[in-house]
Amino acid sequence: MSRIPTIQFHSKPQPSFNKNFELLIRSMHEWHASGYETYICSDNAKQLERLAAIFKELKANVEWLPVETAIQEGFIDDDLKIVCLTDHQIFQRYHQYKLRQGFTKDQSMSIRLLRELQAGDFVTHIDHGIGKYSGLQKIEIGGQIQEAVRLVYKNNDILYVSIHSLHKIAKYVGKEGEAPPLSKLGSDSWKQLKARTKKKIKDIAVELIKLYAKRRAAPGHAFPPDGYLQNELEASFIYEDTPDQFKSTNDVKADMEKPYPMDRLVCGDVGFGKTEVAIRAAFKAVTDGKQVAVLVPTTILALQHWKTFSERLKEFPVTIDYVNRFRTAKEKKAIFEQLKAGKIDILIGTHAILNKDVVFKDLGLLVVDEEQKFGVASKEKLRAMTVNVDTLTLTATPIPRTLQFSLMAARDLSVMRTPPPNRQPIHTEIRTFDTDLIREAIYAEINRGGQVFFVHNRVSDLNKIAELIQQLCPDVSVAAAHGQLEADHLEKVLVAFIEKKYDILVCTNIIETGLDIPNANTIIINRADMFGLSDLHQLRGRVGRSNVKAYCYLLAAPLSVLTQEARKRLRTIEEFSDLGSGFQVSMRDLDIRGAGNLLGGEQSGFIADIGYETYQKILDEAIQELKETEFKELFKEELATKGSYVRDVTIETDVEMLIPDDYVSNTQERLNLYTELDALETEDEITAYGKRLEDRFGKLPKQVNALFEALRMRWMCKKLGFERLILKGGKLRCYFISDPQSSFFETELFKAIIQFVSTKGRIMGLSMKQTNKELIFIQDEIRSVKAAKSTLDVLLGIGENLKK
Repeated sequence: MSRIPTIQFHSKPQPSFNKNFELLIRSMHEWHASGYETYICSDNAKQLERLAAIFKELKANVEWLPVETAIQEGFIDDDLKIVCLTDHQIFQRYHQYKLRQGFTKDQSMSIRLLRELQAGDFVTHIDHGIGKYSGLQKIEIGGQIQEAVRLVYKNNDILYVSIHSLHKIAKYVGKEGEAPPLSKLGSDSWKQLKARTKKKIKDIAVELIKLYAKRRAAPGHAFPPDGYLQNELEASFIYEDTPDQFKSTNDVKADMEKPYPMDRLVCGDVGFGKTEVAIRAAFKAVTDGKQVAVLVPTTILALQHWKTFSERLKEFPVTIDYVNRFRTAKEKKAIFEQLKAGKIDILIGTHAILNKDVVFKDLGLLVVDEEQKFGVASKEKLRAMTVNVDTLTLTATPIPRTLQFSLMAARDLSVMRTPPPNRQPIHTEIRTFDTDLIREAIYAEINRGGQVFFVHNRVSDLNKIAELIQQLCPDVSVAAAHGQLEADHLEKVLVAFIEKKYDILVCTNIIETGLDIPNANTIIINRADMFGLSDLHQLRGRVGRSNVKAYCYLLAAPLSVLTQEARKRLRTIEEFSDLGSGFQVSMRDLDIRGAGNLLGGEQSGFIADIGYETYQKILDEAIQELKETEFKELFKEELATKGSYVRDVTIETDVEMLIPDDYVSNTQERLNLYTELDALETEDEITAYGKRLEDRFGKLPKQVNALFEALRMRWMCKKLGFERLILKGGKLRCYFISDPQSSFFETELFKAIIQFVSTKGRIMGLSMKQTNKELIFIQDEIRSVKAAKSTLDVLLGIGENLKK
C-alpha cells in the first residue's frame, strides 16, 4: 500500500499586538527586512483609511498593501513570504459576518401595510381622498392590457390607480374602531382639507424654522477634522458599526466642524448604539481642548454612563466625572472647582449640572439623553446654556414620525434603525399573575446563567413582592430597589446587581432609562396595564442587549376586565416585538391616545380625517415647500445638493406592462410584487428584484421588463423636472412642474433644455407648448418605451455636460 504523501505548511497565526502600534510597526519593519510582503485585510474601506492615517501620524514609514476583503484570522506564510493581517485582530474587535441586506424599515413598513390590504379595507389616495380597496383589475388602454388597483368612492364611484402610482395610496390608519367617511370623487372637499392641514403645519413649522435660523446665525466653534486619536478611538470599538451608526457618527462630526452651533437629534431604538455616537462626539470635543457636559434624566443613568464613558476612554488622556444625588456635598464642591479650573473634560450628571453654581471653563458640547424626560424649567435653562454650544440630543422613545416635521426643518435628525448584528427580537407575552409561571420564568433564566428584573411600580408593597419571589425561589438571591431608598444604599444594590451578586432585582420603573446589563435577559412586569406604551417599550428594552434570546412577561388582570385603552397598549407591545419597532409603537400610541397631546387638538382631528401615512406625506410636502420658498436662503446648501425638484411623477402609457396571470396567478401576491417594485430606488435594486422573480417564477416576460423601464423613466423625470409623462398614440408628452414659483425654473438645467429644443428640436421632432397652467415638452413619432427613454437619456446628458 503506497504511503500517503504529507504536505507541510510553514505558516503561523497573526501575532497579538494588543492595540500596541509601536509593536506592530516594529514587526512590520522586521518582516520587510526579511523579504516578507505585508497585507492588511478589511472589508471596510474607512478602516483601511484609518490605519493609513494612524501610520502617517506616527511617522511609521512602513510598507503594506490594503486588501478590501475580510478574512476570519490573519496568518504568516513562511514559504510564500507573506504576512496577512486583519484589522479586527489589530484592534481586538469581533469579526462580523456578512448579513443579508433586507428592506429599509420605512420600505418594509409601507410594504407590510399594503400587504395586509384586504378587499373592503379603507385606503387614502393622496390626490383623491379616502376610498375602499376592492382588488386588482385588468384594464385595456389603447388596445393593450394593464393592471390597476380598484378603489370604490362615495356613491360607488370607481377609481383605477395605475401600478406606477401605488406610492400614492396608503392603508388608512386613523382612529381605531371608527370607519372614516368616503370621499367624493371630483369634489373640492378633499383638496380643501389637504390645504387646511398644510396651512396648519406651515404655521407651526415657520416658528420652528425661525428658531433654527437664529441658531444658524449664532457664532459657534468649528472643530477641526478628525485626528489620529479620533481614528484610533473609533477603530477600537469592539463591534462593527451598523450602517446607521456609521452615518450618524459622520453626521454629528460634520456638524461639529461647521462654524455655527450643532443642534442634532439622534433617534434610535433602545440598545442600537446611540451612546457610542455620543462618546465619539465627546472625544472629538475633548481632543480640541473643549469640555463636554452629558445631561441625563436619572441618577442611575448618570452612574451607568460614567462607567460606559470611563471604560471606553480609559486608554486616552481624558478626565471624566459625574454628579448625582449619590455624591456628597463635599464631593460635588470639589468636582465643580475642578470643572471651573478646566481639570475635568467630561462631566456627566442629572439636572444638578444646570445649577447656576456649575461653571465650565470652556464648554464645547452638550449631550442630552432622553430629552422628553426633562421638565419645562430644565429645558429653559438648557436653552440659555446652549446658545453657542454644540448640542447633541439622544432619544430612544422614538418620536412619532408625525413629530419629525418639527425636526425635519427645525433640527437636524439622524435615525438609527438597524439593530446590531446577532440581536434577536424579544419574546413578549401577556399573562395573568401566576406564581408557577413566575417561578418557571425565573429558573429558566437563572439556569442559563442570566439575571431577572421583576418590575412592580408601587413602593408601598415592593418588599412584600420581594419576599414572595424569595419564597417561590428560595435558592436564588433577591434584591429590592426603588427611588425612595437612601442614595448610598440604592447605589450599592444596583452596583451589586450589575456585578452579578444578585440573581433577581425587584424594583420600580427606576430601571426604565439606561440600565445596561447584558446578562439580564428576562423581565417580568407586574400590573403592566398601569404603564404607558413608551414606558413598557423602554422597560422591555432593558433586556435583549446581547446575542441571547430575551423574554418579557407582561402580567395584568384578564384582558376582559381591562379598559379598552389598556388592552390596546398591551396588544401593541406584544405585537411589535421586532427589533427597532419603537417607531411602530409610537405610531400606534398616536392612534390610542389621539395625537392631541403631541400636536395640539386640531392636528389630531386632521389625522383622523386623512389617515396617518397621508398626513405624513402632506407634512413632508409642506416642509419642502417652506424650504423652497420662504426659507430658500437658509436651506441653500441643501437645495443645491438635492438634485430633484419633483416629489412625484405620474406615468400614463398605452404599452402593455403588467405581471401576467400565467406568470404569477395569485392576486394578492401580484399586489405585493407591484408594491415592492414601486418602492425600488436604484438600478441595483431592480437587478436584485428581477433575479428574485426569476428564481421564484422563471424567465421574466417582456411585460415585466416594460414595468422596469417605466420605473426608470420615473426616476429620470424626477431629475428633469417633469411631474407627468404621457406616452400614448405614438406621442410623448412631458409636463414640467406645475408650480410656476418653483426654483427649478431658475436652474441651469431648465435653461439648457429650452436652448436644446430651440436649436435641435426640429431635427428630433421636439417642441414645447405653453398652456395657461403648464409648460409641456412634446415629441412626435415615439413608438416604444425604449424610444421615449432614449429621449430622456439625451436630456439627462445635457445635465451631465453642465456638471462637467
